Amino acid sequence: MAVSTTENHDISAEQADIVDLARRFVDALPARDGIAAIIAEGRDIAAIVESLGLPDDVVAAVHVYPLVRDGFLDDNDIQNSKIASLSRIIGGLLRLGRFSLPADWRPGEALAVQQSEALRKMLLAVVSDVRLVLARIAEQLHRMREAKSAAIADQHALAVETREIYAALASRLGVWQLKWELEDLAFRYSEPDTYAGIAKALKEKRTEREGFIDEVKAILNRDLEAAGIDAEVTGRPKHIFSIWRKMQRKGRGLDSLFDIRALRVLVNDVKDCYAALGVVHNLWSYLPGEFDDYIANPKDNDYRSLHTAVIGPEGKTVEVQIRSHEMHRQAELGVAAHWRYKEGGGMPAAFDQKIRFLRQLLEPSDDGSDLLDQIRDDVFEDRVYAVSPKGDVVELPAGATPLDFAYHVHTQVGHRCRGAKINGRIVPLTYKVQNGDQIEVITGSQPQPSRDWLSPGLGYLAGARSRAKVRSWFRQQDKDQHLRQGREILERELARLNVKDVATDTIADQLKHRNADALCVALGAGDLTPASIATALQHLRGIEQPRLLRPRRSSKRKLAKPDGIAVSGVGDLMCNFARCCRPVPPEAIVGYITQGRGVSIHRQDCGNFLGLNQRHPERIMEVNWGSSESATYPVDLTLRAYDRSGLIRDISTILADEGANVSDLRSHTDTVTLETIMDISVEIRDLPTLSTTIARLEQLTNVISVRRKA
Repeated sequence: MAVSTTENHDISAEQADIVDLARRFVDALPARDGIAAIIAEGRDIAAIVESLGLPDDVVAAVHVYPLVRDGFLDDNDIQNSKIASLSRIIGGLLRLGRFSLPADWRPGEALAVQQSEALRKMLLAVVSDVRLVLARIAEQLHRMREAKSAAIADQHALAVETREIYAALASRLGVWQLKWELEDLAFRYSEPDTYAGIAKALKEKRTEREGFIDEVKAILNRDLEAAGIDAEVTGRPKHIFSIWRKMQRKGRGLDSLFDIRALRVLVNDVKDCYAALGVVHNLWSYLPGEFDDYIANPKDNDYRSLHTAVIGPEGKTVEVQIRSHEMHRQAELGVAAHWRYKEGGGMPAAFDQKIRFLRQLLEPSDDGSDLLDQIRDDVFEDRVYAVSPKGDVVELPAGATPLDFAYHVHTQVGHRCRGAKINGRIVPLTYKVQNGDQIEVITGSQPQPSRDWLSPGLGYLAGARSRAKVRSWFRQQDKDQHLRQGREILERELARLNVKDVATDTIADQLKHRNADALCVALGAGDLTPASIATALQHLRGIEQPRLLRPRRSSKRKLAKPDGIAVSGVGDLMCNFARCCRPVPPEAIVGYITQGRGVSIHRQDCGNFLGLNQRHPERIMEVNWGSSESATYPVDLTLRAYDRSGLIRDISTILADEGANVSDLRSHTDTVTLETIMDISVEIRDLPTLSTTIARLEQLTNVISVRRKA
């Protein structure tokens, strides 16, 4: 929609602060059905946010956010106005607003512990500014305040969501000011009779309790003043949910809870905290087991205070909390105290590891670095949080794919996975899941895992547990089928690498299997990947990793002796690689002295060389691979595919990823099969790299086969 802002033409961004600018912007919007209530909601939420001392840009954005959320404005309206700078913050609040209870939740059900915790983590992981989490909690508090006249089912749903997610998150962030009201309102909606009973009992005894507290305050103020301690003594409000929870935990009735009568003592510093504690204990006897020193041992959310319970006048128990003014601000505002009360040069106090880091990053740094990137990299570097179609939040390892998600949902879902949609769009199974992605798994009727899923180099699975489930599936298949499929894998791998001179039993022995059949069973069951064949061949022809053969080609092609070859007894003869076999280190090689072209290097099992050996045995010479550290070797590949747009680009990308230099590429079309046949000459590092490169090329869409030329 187009929004007229002409009434704001006299407002200068330089003269008006951003909060006032936002207020005037929303007040100038054209009248529409329901818009006045949404504007009022924005003001109410902003009042809560402002009480936390959050920066003006967050307060201003909260004024406008409900209008965007409910469709009265869109991002273009914001971008084309004087409050365009608020667009990013409003976008972050919109993202946070998408996360709530699963769609199939029913009133009365509690969320699983893992689910509520995962959702709380996700709220911290997906936002671009941690301050917005507090704004989202404030929005939830407003919803709770306005739900007094809502239907009972809606109240129950809102209460569970608030208790499981937002009150717990406020507690984790140490924002007691929001936490206690969220808990009380959630308790009021979920347990209305119990709430009303406790509230009534407290009201009936309020006069008696307040008179007693006034007497204790007078005595304590007198002795604190005599001890020279500057202190502020007040009665401490006891919240109904907190009372009920303690009654449940201790199995006591309301009358036997001593902390219904409670005092709070605020002093200037830590030294005075302990001095005031001494005054309290000198006045009255304390109850053993009821003293807690949260200054020396802060709670997980950085809460600090001294708690004690004493037997006061008339033999009645009293709970006393003692803390400094700074500790009190921290207890009420938690992480929000970072903005409202800046301490000279000192770092904010720390609680658990993740929240500690968040508190250090609460304000964007001056160098403009992105807070979201810092949080993702340094706090949530090992986890990623995705959403199922039902709204459940799933915690996955970093780098997870839709296939990992499918196996997390259920082993059989993973086995039958054929594809996936991310946020409604079909993606490859190798797609890397991002925080907040909604994933839908596309399944087939029968389980059909692929052995390619087990290859780390292909990127199908990031989680070890997922790979273990795939291996287990293959193990459970018929052994004869394993043998047959494993033999096909072995033969295909040897054919792709064009290796003919190594016995399969020798490869099996290298891989610690008793014979070739056992090796094939392991390949068929998924216990070994095809890439292990190339690695075994590498070790068989040289226990250490092979030295590379030749330096990378320069732009001018030269026929010179490769730096990586040592030729016995021929001095500085020129060398070249025989095009008929293109030997690969560390394959066994032999030299043949040509007429006019120096020494030609062949594989020992090359058919052309065997013929030359019979005709001219006197020209045969012994050669071996050299020791150049920066060398590569040439390999000729034949790739068959059905042509499509972008095929050459995709091939080039894979070759570049594997560090392969393309020295020649020719293609033609087979008029009979209509296949495009490409002859590709590349320079590559070693045999395992060649195997991985071929495997990745074969994964490309429309590619039929990739083989090393004989």
